[in-house]
Amino acid sequence: MTGTPATMRAWVVSGRPGAPGRLEEVVREVPTPAADEVLVRVTACGVCRTDLHLADLELAPRATQVVPGHEVVGRVVALGRAAARLAVGDRVGIAWLRRTCGRCRACRLGRENLCRSSQYTGWDGDGGFAEYAVVPEAFAYELPGPGSDEEVAPLLCSGIIGYRALKRAALPPGGRLGIYGFGASAHLTAQLALAQGAEVHVLTRDTAARALATELGAASAGPAHGRPPVPLDAAILFAPVGDLVPTALAALEQGGTLAVAGIHLTDVPGLDYQEHLFRERTLTSVTSNTRADGEELLRLAPRLGLRARVTTYAFDEVDRALADLAGDAVTGAAVIDVGP
Repeated sequence: MTGTPATMRAWVVSGRPGAPGRLEEVVREVPTPAADEVLVRVTACGVCRTDLHLADLELAPRATQVVPGHEVVGRVVALGRAAARLAVGDRVGIAWLRRTCGRCRACRLGRENLCRSSQYTGWDGDGGFAEYAVVPEAFAYELPGPGSDEEVAPLLCSGIIGYRALKRAALPPGGRLGIYGFGASAHLTAQLALAQGAEVHVLTRDTAARALATELGAASAGPAHGRPPVPLDAAILFAPVGDLVPTALAALEQGGTLAVAGIHLTDVPGLDYQEHLFRERTLTSVTSNTRADGEELLRLAPRLGLRARVTTYAFDEVDRALADLAGDAVTGAAVIDVGP
């Protein structure tokens, strides 16, 4: 690792949830890549709501003082001895799914997102709120395409999860899609759906997000617990609010599907079978993603003109970025400019 410093700055989960100070800045040794890993000099890292759930201990950290951040863009600076696909200098992305066993039934069936031995960036292992990060080479995405590092970063989770959620929602061609909550993932998913010819209706409590939805081409934008102007063929719930589940199910046309896209959700109230599920309405969840999902989304993004609306924060503002996300003060996606 010639030319790589011995130490780096990083932000770790402090164990003080619910307020500024969720994360604290520390100095750590630059990690050494294992045989199957590469070392990446981080240049940008998106801020995901999952990072907030982790910092607020709604997701229990799986490592002490773990470094969050799983929408990572950077350059390869060192290779493990068994790494052969990438080269030093390549621009790569590091996403949420970090490693799977490759042997279980789910992995063999191409459903590696359901591998019970799966590991995740910024949860099981340190992520991108740091100047350097390691990643298994097999789970790094090559990023040869256009777009600044800050614009590409949100695609690595917000974009990929939104893409999988859209597939899980089974939206028919030209159908009506409802989107509940309109943050980083939702505003990218809306663009995907619109590019496919869908009619999009957004329901969110945030007035600035409603304005962005209208600007992007949504047919309507109303309050989160409101009723869309037409029955929905499909809906995606991005807001981590369980009491929106019956609201969204009641807005579905017969045969419609509601996909719940978050890793964390508050309690879901009781459902009325006739009102919410009868006539073949479907309620489904979204669990992580496969690498194939990521590769498909990253190929589609430049073709469809998919573009994240980004608010950029300096590296010493990581904790403030999380506080802004918690306070609904971010429209679109928040991204950390790690430099240099």
